[in-house]
Amino acid sequence: MLAKVNSAALYGIDALRVEVEIDLASGLPQLATVGLPEGAVKESKDRIRAAVKNCGYTFPAKRITINLAPADIKKEGSAYDLPMAIGILAAEDLIEKDRLNEYLLIGELSLDGSLRTVRGALPIAMAAKKEKVKGLILPVQNAAEAAVVHDVEVLGVRDLPQVVEFLNGAKSIERVQVNLDDLFKQHSQYNFDFNDVKGQQHVKRALEVAAAGGHNVILVGPPGSGKTMLAKRLPTILPDLTLAEALETTKIHSVMGILNGQAIIATRPFRSPHHTISDAGLVGGGTVPKPGEVSLAHNGVLFLDELPEFDRRVLEAMREPLESGRVTISRASRQVDFPARFQLVAAMNPCPCGYYGHKTIECRCTPDMVARYQDRISGPLLDRIDMRIEVTSLTDDELLMLPDGEPSRMAAERVRTGYQRALDRQGKVNDALQAGEVERICQPEGPVKQLLQAASIKLGWSARAYHRVLKVARTIADLEGSDVLGTQHVAEAIQYRRALRES
Repeated sequence: MLAKVNSAALYGIDALRVEVEIDLASGLPQLATVGLPEGAVKESKDRIRAAVKNCGYTFPAKRITINLAPADIKKEGSAYDLPMAIGILAAEDLIEKDRLNEYLLIGELSLDGSLRTVRGALPIAMAAKKEKVKGLILPVQNAAEAAVVHDVEVLGVRDLPQVVEFLNGAKSIERVQVNLDDLFKQHSQYNFDFNDVKGQQHVKRALEVAAAGGHNVILVGPPGSGKTMLAKRLPTILPDLTLAEALETTKIHSVMGILNGQAIIATRPFRSPHHTISDAGLVGGGTVPKPGEVSLAHNGVLFLDELPEFDRRVLEAMREPLESGRVTISRASRQVDFPARFQLVAAMNPCPCGYYGHKTIECRCTPDMVARYQDRISGPLLDRIDMRIEVTSLTDDELLMLPDGEPSRMAAERVRTGYQRALDRQGKVNDALQAGEVERICQPEGPVKQLLQAASIKLGWSARAYHRVLKVARTIADLEGSDVLGTQHVAEAIQYRRALRES
């Protein structure tokens, strides 16, 4: 007796249709799973057997072979529990097979037959739409996430008997539908605001420039000066996510199972990994490739606090994503691309003790200690960071006063205007401009060109550094509504390119 059930496998941030084939044959009772199953898939036989029995059905005492096709793609996770159980019951003629081809099934079974949440509901729903499957049956906890995809009948279920009765026509299941506009409004609120920050007007200005142009930033200052506080508030002034950006961001978080009940991510992500993270954790990897922190920060902010404490090899792995906006993980059978267009914000102390250049606290470090500490960050990586901002400690008066900053919405409006000017002119943010485009769009001439040449000679810029200063200057001009690059724009951009030890 044979039965076939539709399911899906995650690969990268996409899903592929998988056909679960179940064959029941005479012989000694056993259950074998083939088709490159990983550990969680192999262990599913015990969950399925217990769930089927505890729901009142008879588990066949036969030789059961389950094939997950195509067989050359690794299958991992517990989402195959439900299609396997349904397939076994269908092979025993306890379920009508006519409706099985119309639906794609995913879900992890508890021992009592109830369904647990699974990863990747959104990309699986997209795969169901692409494969022209009528509907998707999955745990009710994942239903709202999958229902973001229109033209697919999403059915949220709570347990195995509910699925059996539906497929047999004994009961109906109400289709889950969501309103994307309402979801955006519901999930588009931030928990932080720039009006919480005391003082630091020059840093707020710099972050405003960074937000408008998509520039990478490093904040250098003593402990307690507010570097982390400022970085956490950067997403609140970034332009709003578009629907396409929100769906792509949600797919990545869905694959990792970290949506935390949200149907869609409507705010810019903010990721802050610990400095002990591995290179695979930061840029992605694994036997079955999974996205890393740079991809989880896609369309948002990646914050690396205590930058010199990160392993140098880990930081160097981030250089390519900073330039290309993508991560490619190659394996013997295939390669996977993960999007990684993020805005890097790094923070560090100026020296090991943290008080080099402090106004009132004396630094205990020797010049060699300061140099060794700052040299933990390689030149090529530092060259890719557009803006280097000094964050000074607050004075006693600033510390005791009430927060005096303007709310994020006011800065966000200015950022949105400058950001839109760049999009209207070149179709992308200034930070994404290529070398030839920078020269053509910025067109430095006269006093502007002379100022750039003098700064380049004095500071020893590379070609990349020169172009990055031009990009920042172009963003400053956009914020002022100027079509022409002026010396004041370039002068401010040069101030953001200072060497670390000068701070």
